[in-house]
Amino acid sequence: MMREVTRSQRRLKRWLQVLLCAALIPAAALADTYPSKPIRIVVPFAAGGAVDVVARAVGQRMSEQMHSPIIVEDKPGASANLGAEYVAKASPDGYTVLLGANGLATNMTLFHNLGFNTEKDFAPIARVGYAPLVLVVPASSPIKTLKDLIAAAKAQPGALSYGSAGNGGAAHLASELLKLKAGIDVLHVPYKGGAPAMTDLLGGRISFMINNPVEVLAQVKSGHLRALAVASTKRIAMLPDVPTFSEAGLPGYAASVWWGLVAPAQTPKDIVARLSSEALKALEDEGVRQKLSNLGAVVDPAGPEEFGRFLKEEIDKWAGVIKTAGIHAD
Repeated sequence: MMREVTRSQRRLKRWLQVLLCAALIPAAALADTYPSKPIRIVVPFAAGGAVDVVARAVGQRMSEQMHSPIIVEDKPGASANLGAEYVAKASPDGYTVLLGANGLATNMTLFHNLGFNTEKDFAPIARVGYAPLVLVVPASSPIKTLKDLIAAAKAQPGALSYGSAGNGGAAHLASELLKLKAGIDVLHVPYKGGAPAMTDLLGGRISFMINNPVEVLAQVKSGHLRALAVASTKRIAMLPDVPTFSEAGLPGYAASVWWGLVAPAQTPKDIVARLSSEALKALEDEGVRQKLSNLGAVVDPAGPEEFGRFLKEEIDKWAGVIKTAGIHAD
């Protein structure tokens, strides 16, 4: 009986030694075998949209570099919160990552019962780039410049109106930021999507919009819309003759749609570093850069630390706008 107990104790000791050794395997050794199966890039929007296009362009190049399949999986819903929560709760092994956008920052304040916390539940991998928003008015509008718009709004508070694709979206928040920066009072008209808002803008039923450059470029080129200012620190190639907000008379104003890769928190640092390195390398590829340029995007790569600081700044910036304007999405 004593011999059996001793034998059992020895077996238990050996198992404990095996488990201890496994636990002590450095992350670098695990990263050496990564990836050993397909990686999924989750897009929290519908297929065919800008974020989906960005994910496929970057993901395809990363797949070629890593000699491993990368699958783009669209999980739209709940203002991009569905896909984000899915990744936040995924296994932190580097095989499920998120290509997030502005909602990673703004939804922290817009929604009161999120199933994730951007700062706590994600590990930043890399920033991809951004597309600065553009302030446009109908071609028939008497407003010719940003200064004209601000002057008209101050002369008749509440008389001018702007459209957006809905509460809490980029166009809505950018316009509220304009109100705060310029000290003006204008009316928000939310629509169920960007298309009906654009229709009413072209028809002169709303005064202006601050929108994605791709969505307004054709109408600006055709002469149906007039672009007054670009919401970035420098002019963009798609609209080289359009001044920045600073050049047009409102310094310090910036608003864009942006994209970045994040992994679940607790993903090993070596794997995050590998993914970041591959993403940044992919963004150097001329084919990838051209695809992003076609979206009106400025490629603006950043690694985990810089992207993490950017996320924090965006969360704080838009929290101030959302709270001051009293915006709620739920």
